[in-house]
Amino acid sequence: MQSFSRGWSFLKQAWEMAFKDKDLLKPSIYALIVGAIVSVIGIIPLALGYFIFGTEGIGGFIMFIMGGLLVFVQFVVTYVFSAMTVYLIYGYLAEGDGRMDKAWTIVRRDFFDILTLAAASTAVNMLKSAAQRNRKNSMVANLARSATTLLETLWTEASYLVLPAMIIDDLNLKDGMQRVWNITKENLLLVGISTVGVRAVTGLIGFVFGAIGFAIAFAIGGGLTYLSGGATAVSIAGIVIGALIFFVFVMVASVFSSYTNTAYHTCLYIWARQVEVARAHGSSMPVSAPAPLAAALA
Repeated sequence: MQSFSRGWSFLKQAWEMAFKDKDLLKPSIYALIVGAIVSVIGIIPLALGYFIFGTEGIGGFIMFIMGGLLVFVQFVVTYVFSAMTVYLIYGYLAEGDGRMDKAWTIVRRDFFDILTLAAASTAVNMLKSAAQRNRKNSMVANLARSATTLLETLWTEASYLVLPAMIIDDLNLKDGMQRVWNITKENLLLVGISTVGVRAVTGLIGFVFGAIGFAIAFAIGGGLTYLSGGATAVSIAGIVIGALIFFVFVMVASVFSSYTNTAYHTCLYIWARQVEVARAHGSSMPVSAPAPLAAALA
């Protein structure tokens, strides 16, 4: 319960930052819009490939590769805008202002490193997908599914921290992973696992937003369909309006979760980095966490 309370406290602090500096939220909104466009465009060749090649034999392999390319592009979009958020939050905490021009400059500087992170995430995703597609009920197949699911969970958490290492310290994927591993061994990131329940809070809020959106969409869409008296045009309009309302609520929940989680892991990495530097200089004095995280831990 204390973990959830701390997660809620951090969430309030993170959004207080966003209300003071609106630029902090912009990348999360951009990511949602660009990601939706990429998904819509990407579905077209996938649909064509399905009708041309099917899903058996070589056709299944082709579809698997095409799906992997779409996942890669989606990861690139996510990481580009998350990288901007990381630098904006870093700039806000360090200088009191997160500047979009500096964020774009940093993203251009680290674009190749972002591509390598996206490629690694795509590989993990495809390994899990391949394991899940194997419907055999053998011990080996079950172990593979469990192992790849665990791998994806661990990699997702690691990528949240590798990205700040890349952006703040200008590290490549290999050095970023080594940096995160080193500070993890020193227990400097233990707080991220055990004491601040940001994921639980954002998950609950996302569920609530989705449920409310679905209820409103169902009420409006179903109501118009019921009142249509059999008119097809009114029924279709009701369904479309309901779907749009639900999509808006899902969009809001997505922006909410994306920004909050990125803010949390950025603050966590900055704190671990500062503690690491202090220890390297022989200081035994406690190092204060960045303000939003410090408030959550108080």
